[in-house]
Amino acid sequence: MSETKNTRTLTGKAVSTKRDKTVAVLIERKVKHPIGKIVTKSKKYHAHDENNEVREGDIVEIAETRPISKTKAWKVNKIVERAPV
Repeated sequence: MSETKNTRTLTGKAVSTKRDKTVAVLIERKVKHPIGKIVTKSKKYHAHDENNEVREGDIVEIAETRPISKTKAWKVNKIVERAPV
């Protein structure tokens, strides 16, 4: 029997494409503070972009994968929305 793996996927904005085959993606999420306020938490992930297709400002979907380097354990699944030129 073949089993399908459920890999984690996140959607965020590409904030840096300066490194070769790597893109930094900012993931923002809204969390309720104990007092009752809604707070925005954010974290940057480094994702593997094999063909250097992603540009800064693009909305991308990243998926968890095996570790590729010291800081990269995610890969770009697809570009959801292109940034205006």
